[in-house]
Amino acid sequence: MTAYQQIASNKRRSVLLVVLFIGMILLIGWVLSYASETGPAALVFAVIIATMMSLVSYYAGDKIALFSAGAHGPIQTADQPYVYRLVENLCITAGMPLPKIYIIDDPVPNAFATGRDPQHASIAVTTGIIKLLENEELEGVIAHELSHVKNYDIRLMTIVIICVGIVSLLANFFFRFSFIGGGQRRDSRSGGNAGLVLLLVGLVLMIVSPLISKIIQLAVSRKREFLADASGALLTRYPEGLARALEKIDQHSAPLQRINSATAHLYIANPFGSTKRSWRNLFSTHPPIIERVQALRSMA
Repeated sequence: MTAYQQIASNKRRSVLLVVLFIGMILLIGWVLSYASETGPAALVFAVIIATMMSLVSYYAGDKIALFSAGAHGPIQTADQPYVYRLVENLCITAGMPLPKIYIIDDPVPNAFATGRDPQHASIAVTTGIIKLLENEELEGVIAHELSHVKNYDIRLMTIVIICVGIVSLLANFFFRFSFIGGGQRRDSRSGGNAGLVLLLVGLVLMIVSPLISKIIQLAVSRKREFLADASGALLTRYPEGLARALEKIDQHSAPLQRINSATAHLYIANPFGSTKRSWRNLFSTHPPIIERVQALRSMA
């Protein structure tokens, strides 16, 4: 499969997952409005609250991510000429603005990019990844991170996080209504049976919906990693560089000194360390390194 085919495939799958997510939200909203007899009010309320909370994260998320990672910068050419020139050259090739560049004082090799668009982007690399990787390998990592920015992945993940928030609020509202108000309203008409059923439905919805929404969120995150790999390889025209970089990162995998689960999806590799067990990959923000390496080496 060529790089162009991989990029197109991952974009289609990302769109499909987001459409599935929105469909699930509409279904939950319909069930809630029907069962509670409140109409679409709960869905509208959940959308407003989740959107307001996520917009704060959207506009301030880059500063939060950099602060939580202990990143220092932004650096200038004299501070780290090697890294600065790599980023600068790749930005010229990609035709995008130069992001702010930060250094994380951590021996574990990793990197991430953040920012709502190319004009407000930042890229951070650990001291460990600078020391570990060869020139072509580090170039592949930086191209991967720049691809996240160019593909507007932060914007997409913000939409997904809004969806997760809506599902959580709806499930919570459904349960509270069932437990407090719904049963009392139906007890007078049906002897309490409908209220009990609604309570059970609310319990199932409260447990299952957030879990499914989280799995979809992680699936979108993993697809965007594959997309950034393919886009980064297309930018450097050398997939092997990123493939070797990922292998080295996996070999030296360990938890970062400062980790925040809310920003884990931003990193090129899981900041909590490598996930070896297949069942745990379902709940990982990143696809297995071996699959990413195989995809890169399959590019013609």
